[in-house]
Amino acid sequence: MITDVPGIRAGHWTGAGTGVTAVVAPPGTVGSGEVRGGAPATRETALLDPSRLVDQVDAIVLTGGSAFGLATADGVMGHLAAQERGVATSGGPVPIVPTAAVFDLAPSGGERPGPDEGVAAAVAAEGGSPFETGRVGAGRGATVGKWRGPDHAVPGGLGSASAGDGDAVVGALAVVNAIGDVVAADGTVLAGSTAPPGSPAFPEPQPFRPGENTTLVVVATNARLTKADCHLLAVSAHHGLARSLHPSHTRFDGDVVFTLATGAVDGHLDRLRVLTTEVVAAAVRSAVT
Repeated sequence: MITDVPGIRAGHWTGAGTGVTAVVAPPGTVGSGEVRGGAPATRETALLDPSRLVDQVDAIVLTGGSAFGLATADGVMGHLAAQERGVATSGGPVPIVPTAAVFDLAPSGGERPGPDEGVAAAVAAEGGSPFETGRVGAGRGATVGKWRGPDHAVPGGLGSASAGDGDAVVGALAVVNAIGDVVAADGTVLAGSTAPPGSPAFPEPQPFRPGENTTLVVVATNARLTKADCHLLAVSAHHGLARSLHPSHTRFDGDVVFTLATGAVDGHLDRLRVLTTEVVAAAVRSAVT
């Protein structure tokens, strides 16, 4: 689990057809990320660029509700500010909470999580309860296998995995709402389109809409990394998506990766990048298995 990384806490709020997942990092955590989706629903992602001034991240929020769900970050920011978490400013601490949303408005019947649901996910993370995977949190309304027609989709979900290299640990969390199928390392379909064999990909006319299919990933490590190093982990994380989703990174997917490094131990960047690719692929697969 991503919670195998010392200091990283994660929790959910789960509704009838949507949900929120919060990942809370210890003070001093460095963060970056990479957005490859054509129509992402995101907040505070511009500052994750290695050239931007602020390098600390206090929490990551993944949410359902499409762009409406980005309001969940308001609740998490207020919750952390009450703990005096955040970047020090003349007006008080400002928590840094990058956020991304999946489109689940159709399967959820329009349910939209907001600030209160964001707080509930953060409180669950801090409470130390066992971290659940599957149709929970931001993965509650996720679906996959839509590339041969949206009518042939199957449930997606939320998965997590981890691996170690000496004292360094890498953990990943994935909310899998992809247009493609989830595949095993040998190409076997683990969860995918129910269309008959040989059916055409992206049949026309079909309502393939950009932004309605998204895989969101959080990668965390206890290694000591710079913001530029964290960005390289995000690049490797996208390799893990390419290994576990077919097809991946289409123009209809809004894929986003966030990366966190708590800085507790030394780590070898290149080995950590290899582990990142592997644990992201494993997290995607665990979302449906």
